[in-house]
Amino acid sequence: MLKARYLCCGTAAAVLATGVALAAPPKERQDELIYQLRQDCGSCHGMTLKGGLGPPLVPAAVAGKSDETLVEVILHGLPGTPMGPWAFEISREEAAWLVRRMKEGL
Repeated sequence: MLKARYLCCGTAAAVLATGVALAAPPKERQDELIYQLRQDCGSCHGMTLKGGLGPPLVPAAVAGKSDETLVEVILHGLPGTPMGPWAFEISREEAAWLVRRMKEGL
């Protein structure tokens, strides 16, 4: 499995352990992902992402967590919790882009 080493600021291009750069999603998809984050994720994490049934997704709350851990949670969920998997709808690259946006603040 490839693991994200870091994400470049602004461009949200992930550089994987293999050194392969992944481009940010197209602008239209970025808009869809932000909408999904605010609406779908917000239904549990709070509409302002400051917490609810799920923990907050604001920069201070996610800063201490690795990008790869957050990507895995987005894609595969957390068994035994209400956090379900989103891999059926979001690619690894898109999840990495969302993680960067959460860490930077929307």
